[in-house]
Amino acid sequence: MAEILVLVDHADGAVRKPALELLTLARRIGEPSAVVLGAGEAAASIAATAGEYGAATVYVADGAEFADQLVVPKVDALTQLAQEKGAAAVLVTSSGEGKEIAARVALRLGSGLITDAVELEAGENGPVATQSVFAASYQVRSTVTHGAPVITVKPNSAAPEASSATGTVENITVSFTGNAAKVVSRTPRVSTGRPELTESAIVVSGGRGVGAAEGFGVVEKLADSLGAAVGASRAAVDAGWYPHSNQVGQTGKQVSPQLYVAAGISGAIQHRAGMQTSKTIVAVNKDPEAPIFDLVDYGVVGDLFEVLPQLTDEIGAR
Repeated sequence: MAEILVLVDHADGAVRKPALELLTLARRIGEPSAVVLGAGEAAASIAATAGEYGAATVYVADGAEFADQLVVPKVDALTQLAQEKGAAAVLVTSSGEGKEIAARVALRLGSGLITDAVELEAGENGPVATQSVFAASYQVRSTVTHGAPVITVKPNSAAPEASSATGTVENITVSFTGNAAKVVSRTPRVSTGRPELTESAIVVSGGRGVGAAEGFGVVEKLADSLGAAVGASRAAVDAGWYPHSNQVGQTGKQVSPQLYVAAGISGAIQHRAGMQTSKTIVAVNKDPEAPIFDLVDYGVVGDLFEVLPQLTDEIGAR
């Protein structure tokens, strides 16, 4: 079978969920090979997890460059591997960094790039990627006609499925090209204890209807009862009620969870562009004519300050 390179995202010594999704999707189009970069002593455990999810081979490279420089060392490693192994495709998580890495690798390989795929399948002329475009108004199926395709895949596009493989570890030496932006300092991000917004299977978002920054309290309580991430509309962010890092929408983050709860959000096209591909959408809004109700699977016409606490209590009771 054709070899598919999968860049494995990891943090704090553990594999991130989107990487397991990539390995699951890679099995549909060929034989997955995981690429683990800059993991240090955690490389062995990360490689073992990759093997549990179908990686026949795990390429491991380490070095100070992966921590001290941005993007370019990972591009060096992926490009080198793709050329040496004759990879049929390269898969990367569709994050800000992931898309930059993918674009640079595609350029170096002289091949095509597909971003924000939500599905992969085998085709006669190579992998076929499905994208959800124009605010999820259309589905586009694409294939690369020249070179090994480099594809970024949105988190939550597939459920991770274990499939034990050999997971043979192969240590590689990367020829770094240099000329990379260097990290001069780091400041740990204050953790909320909630899942990462773009990776969470459940997202609860608040909008203008929360009325003030304090209004997000009921949104956060519901999210915590569900083990969900908290999102916000642009209106709420622009008003200073919630951080921009939590904004869902065309100018914020795009999410595609299994469940999306929109509280006090009217449903402007800017917001819809960031969450329309969610599997199940629930809205709570006082205005029965709110555009969000044209999109949802379930809608509740009511005051979010009455509905959300009742829902939180019911979830706790169960």
